Amino acid sequence: MGSTDSKLNFRKAVIQLTTKTQPVEATDDAFWDQFWADTATTVQDVFALVPAAEIRAVREESPSNLATLCYKAVEKLVQGAESGCPSEKEKQVILNCTCILTRILPYIFEDQDWRGFFWSTVPGAGRAGTDQLDEDDGARPLAESLLLAIADLLFCPDFTVHSHRRGPDSVESMQSIDSCEYIWESGVGFAQSPPLNYIHDLNRTELLRLLLTCFSEAMYLPPSTDNSILNPWVTFFCSTENRHALPLFTSLLNVVCAYDPVGYGIPYNHLLFSDYREQLVEQAVQILIVTLEHDGGVPHRPASPCSMEDQESAGPENLFVNYLSRIHREEDFDFVLKGLARLLTNPLTQTYLPNSTKKIQFHQELLVLFWKLCDFNKKFLFFVLKSSDVLDILVPILYYLNDARADQSRVGLMHIGVFILLLLSGERNFGVRLNKPYSIHVPMDIPVFTGTHADLLIVVFHKIITTGHQRLQPLYDCLLTIVVNVSPYLKSLSMVAANKLLHLLEAFSTSWFLFSAAQNHHLVFFLLEAFNNIIQYQFDGNCNLVYAIIRKRNVFHQLANLSSDPASIQKALQRKKKTPDVISRTSSQETVSMEGSHPALPAEPGTLKASLVAIPGIDKLTEKSQVSEDGTMVSVPKTESSHAVQSDQSAAAGTSDTESNSGRDSEDVFYTEAEMERRRLSSASSASYWAPTPEWILSWKCKLPLQTIMRLLQVLVPQVEKICIDKGLTDESEILKFLQHGTLVGLLPVPHPILIRKYQANAGTAMWFRTYMWGVVYLRNVDPPIWYDTDVRLFEIQKM
Repeated sequence: MGSTDSKLNFRKAVIQLTTKTQPVEATDDAFWDQFWADTATTVQDVFALVPAAEIRAVREESPSNLATLCYKAVEKLVQGAESGCPSEKEKQVILNCTCILTRILPYIFEDQDWRGFFWSTVPGAGRAGTDQLDEDDGARPLAESLLLAIADLLFCPDFTVHSHRRGPDSVESMQSIDSCEYIWESGVGFAQSPPLNYIHDLNRTELLRLLLTCFSEAMYLPPSTDNSILNPWVTFFCSTENRHALPLFTSLLNVVCAYDPVGYGIPYNHLLFSDYREQLVEQAVQILIVTLEHDGGVPHRPASPCSMEDQESAGPENLFVNYLSRIHREEDFDFVLKGLARLLTNPLTQTYLPNSTKKIQFHQELLVLFWKLCDFNKKFLFFVLKSSDVLDILVPILYYLNDARADQSRVGLMHIGVFILLLLSGERNFGVRLNKPYSIHVPMDIPVFTGTHADLLIVVFHKIITTGHQRLQPLYDCLLTIVVNVSPYLKSLSMVAANKLLHLLEAFSTSWFLFSAAQNHHLVFFLLEAFNNIIQYQFDGNCNLVYAIIRKRNVFHQLANLSSDPASIQKALQRKKKTPDVISRTSSQETVSMEGSHPALPAEPGTLKASLVAIPGIDKLTEKSQVSEDGTMVSVPKTESSHAVQSDQSAAAGTSDTESNSGRDSEDVFYTEAEMERRRLSSASSASYWAPTPEWILSWKCKLPLQTIMRLLQVLVPQVEKICIDKGLTDESEILKFLQHGTLVGLLPVPHPILIRKYQANAGTAMWFRTYMWGVVYLRNVDPPIWYDTDVRLFEIQKM
């Protein structure tokens, strides 16, 4: 790569820059050319030869020199974009300038006084590609010139795309090129697959890395729920000002979805070509997830009267979002879904064919991309759920959730996986698809079972709740909401899954757990609601669950007779002190785990993690919809007092208003995890600490939806006991056979309407996604470490 000579020359130039106290003129080409003209440096070289301390020193002590360096580097890119870099030397200059800007930009962003620098106009600069008609002589802000030059360079023949020249003399003018003919990969809206060229892949990767660095200004602003604050870099790049927006969006999407880590060379040959393509795919998926943001992910709001001037629309239209939302051909959806499923499954195939294929590391970015596809393109979401292909996304997600459950550095991965399942579970088809038998056996650290994908989901959720780490508690509501959403459609749960659900009820309904936090009783309501849905709508195939309920009938009787007097409360809380664990890990008869699986492990000491903001409570994350007779959904209006909804019918039905006083109403307040931890500790010691009272217990105990189950027990328990006495039975298969042919028609209360809690976007989730996504981008870019040790504000980087 970089020869020793060129490294020395480059280092010499850097030292001169840091030691010069006088401003160097922009016209002094002999000086500035040392940085890019005669050197061939890799991006790793640039990071090694330009230490952070020196960049900061120039910024503080000779700011005009830093400004000129940036300006000159951008000018070189603009010139290259105009000329099309015909010579090797010009191509090298472009790559050198790209690496230098990637190195310097984070230090521009971390300093508030510098942040506006790229958005100021430099006299006479950056006239590239604009007709000189602009009122101020076509001067563009440096940021715009830089972004347009990068876009042009990404479609530069013989540099980043294949040349279409007919003969040696014909020239492709950069100004007239139709970049739609140069899309990088076949797939959505483009049929030809250009031949692989690893040099082009390398050059694209460098330019995309710089683009990502431009967009990363977002990391240097503290978290805020004001979604009208748009990222100016993304806004401009994804606007009509960028004539390559469509072909570039298509190229990025196709490169990601067409990538097959196995297909790039026979197995075990994954160390050659595919490395360049894999790096390109990683940069492409990261660019996609950070550009696909419209108004912070919240639907357009009408402008308030006070802001009359921006009445045209709530913020400019992001073309990437626009194009994504307009994809509609079945074959395009199929290409995208199959591509994402193939990549998400890749780390799983590793487990049973070790080292046979490249193990990709960008599954978190893929999950965010899948999320954005579903969020921005409802037709895609319905396509995903139309066939059992959705299970090819579900299985890897469950694998990641199970694998990451003990690792606190992967708590963000746990959240995105659960959010996707929550979104999918709001659609009836998802519940129906879960009935497909689960036959592929990915080695997972869960009990062996024979059953459906619904069983797999329940077994994994049980494992997360009973053996995951404490930080996952805020997700319990989401996990059980997913179970409730799919429950009316589950035709036949296995005995293993039925026992797991009852074990959760047993754990959540102990008095010490119920009395130890203001929201814990919601978990019991969710489980009862799921049981009621199955009994009322799917009784016939669910003899395993009915049998499990009969065996554990004492749990339901204890709930109905829960004591609420002060003495019982005290006694329960004393017991909590003795067993501080969230959920008794005993009474679940743990069976043997699947063969070939590894236990879920905590993070290695020293692992870096990015902090996250808190997620909104489940009542803010979802809105209720009622399923009508014909299967269509009607949203249930939110009432002022949630208790008014509690008519006797809904209490009997089991559509408990679990959200009544969710205790998380401090609407959009964001704390980092560290801050939440501090608040928890300080509130635990302060006098204002929440404590359960008899009135509080009675306020929800009377709403426990136990009627359906009590009626079931009343009818079936005597019959089952009679069989056991008559036949001297200890064999459960006879009892199951009896239950299988039994019926409760006419004996149960009138079936309640099915209630689904559908995910809804809001300022809180938009903020969560923004911090999570940028945290992933920060931690995944370690070679070179673009943002390492700079003063990011969007999250904190913590060592485990």
